[in-house]
Amino acid sequence: MSRLNNKVAVVLGGAKGIGLAISQRFADEGATTWFTSRRDEELQAASRTLSGSTIPLRADVSQHSELTRIMAEVQARSGQLDVLVINAGMSEYATLDTINEAHFDQIFGLNVLSPLFALQAALPLLKPGASVVLIGSIADVIGTQGYGVYSASKAALRSFARTWTRELSARGIRINVVAPGPVDTDMMLAASEEVRNGLTAAIPLGRMGKPEEVANAVLFLASDESSYIAGAEICVDGGLTQV
Repeated sequence: MSRLNNKVAVVLGGAKGIGLAISQRFADEGATTWFTSRRDEELQAASRTLSGSTIPLRADVSQHSELTRIMAEVQARSGQLDVLVINAGMSEYATLDTINEAHFDQIFGLNVLSPLFALQAALPLLKPGASVVLIGSIADVIGTQGYGVYSASKAALRSFARTWTRELSARGIRINVVAPGPVDTDMMLAASEEVRNGLTAAIPLGRMGKPEEVANAVLFLASDESSYIAGAEICVDGGLTQV
């Protein structure tokens, strides 16, 4: 398998859960894969798990200066960037009556501002025809009690994909979104049991997804197999938002 042979990929938030599955899938397909986490223990654990050509990089992607540093290191050591996956994100429960500025700023800072400045920092490295995949969420089109700010942040990301597709079309750079539904990760475990059970019961396929199933969709959009797909959102949700 070599769908990403001789390509360089960066997976922001690529050391656990969906991000780890993406990092491994890319490496399996021949890419030199940089993956980030702000926690040393996550990077070490991921490095023990991953095979292929992978490069761990400790960075706090919520910081603009760190995003600039990441891209400078990639440029110095790899000289190019063919695929950028922006996976780092967070959710936190808060109903309308309890939301405060700190909650809003934290979620929008990581889920919205960080992707913006990550892509901005990557622009000089991205080759013509490069692929950028944003990890969104089906929360951008459904309402889930207590996750209003999180849902709004993912809707903003979906909107960015449309605008950036227009702005970067002259360079042939494709921007797409993969929107997972409920997936068996630590982030989903942080949700209440009531929320998890309610979501699972509503899924036509009758189960939560696996990180590897999301990674498969990301690989498709990262590869030349999706060369005529731009500005799109692929829902990996077991049919939850589709039927």
